[in-house]
Parts: sequence; structure tokens; C-alpha cells
Amino acid sequence: MSETDTVLIGKKPVMNYVLACLTLLQNGSKSITLKARGKAISKAVDTAQILVKRFATDVKIKNISIDTEQVKDSETGATSNVSSIYIELGR
Repeated sequence: MSETDTVLIGKKPVMNYVLACLTLLQNGSKSITLKARGKAISKAVDTAQILVKRFATDVKIKNISIDTEQVKDSETGATSNVSSIYIELGR
């Protein structure tokens, strides 16, 4: 595994992402970054909290950064702002 692994948060249930993070940690990953945009931000926060509080109590939240990305609509060509979050977890 690389030094920092990334889990992209999307439309799946929260526990799928928790399991993915636990698998990475079991395989020797030292740090994991959760990345989410838009409506999935709350799911990324839930994933981080479930990991830290319930499953992997030795894992800590190292860094949280928020950003706004400009996304261009492929059909209309209009540009919209989408919020994003990056949560870094590590031992």
C-alpha cells in the first residue's frame, strides 16, 4: 500500500466506506484520505466519525480541509460551484 490511500465518497451506504477504510488499515495503510463533494460531504463526515469513535479507536483525524470546485456541466456548458471536503485520518 502507498503511504496515503484515498477513499472517494459517493452514493453507497456509509458502512461500505467504513469497511473500505478498515480494510485499508488492516492491510497496513498509515493514513487514509476521505474525499467527497456536494451532498456526499455529510456521508464523509459520518464515515470518519464512525471509524474514529466505534471501529478503529487508535485512528485520529489529522487534517480537514474544505474547498469549492468549479464544475462545468457537459450538456449546457454552464459552470457551477461545488463544495468539497478532504478528511485525513491516520494512526
